[in-house]
Amino acid sequence: MSIKLFITGGTIDKQYNPLNGELIFGKTHLSEMLEQTKNKVDIEPEVLMLKDSLDMNEDDRAMILEKCKTAKEEKILITHGTDTMVETAQALGKSISNKTIVLTGAMVPFSFGKTDALFNLGAAIVAVQILSNGVFIAMDGKIFPWNNVRKNKEIGEFENVK
Repeated sequence: MSIKLFITGGTIDKQYNPLNGELIFGKTHLSEMLEQTKNKVDIEPEVLMLKDSLDMNEDDRAMILEKCKTAKEEKILITHGTDTMVETAQALGKSISNKTIVLTGAMVPFSFGKTDALFNLGAAIVAVQILSNGVFIAMDGKIFPWNNVRKNKEIGEFENVK
């Protein structure tokens, strides 16, 4: 079984720019993350974009949707920014029911060291292998279906809506 990994950016892939103090995108860190976690699962990574999810638009979501629909793999993992992860999950969940898709990200960049990135990625890798078809978000050690999740920005955690 092979898992397709679509990389879209988000905090998980950001790094610190010492010249201006901003968080920026350089290159994806996912290969390094998979190596560091000693991953043994067959994962095929593909960078779709490196964007802050607040900068994503409907065209970006349409492209992610099309890539998921046309992927030969039935198991798909997507790294994504947490601010609009729910919106992308909803766009996918309304259109795809014959594959297992799990979105994940991080609240702190992988490049910072003390981060939730590796934990969330590992949970998502396991989740995509054992869940039935559908679209899910894996964050904070929890799995949420696309139609029952929100990001609680007051406490910085994902939670069920209902």
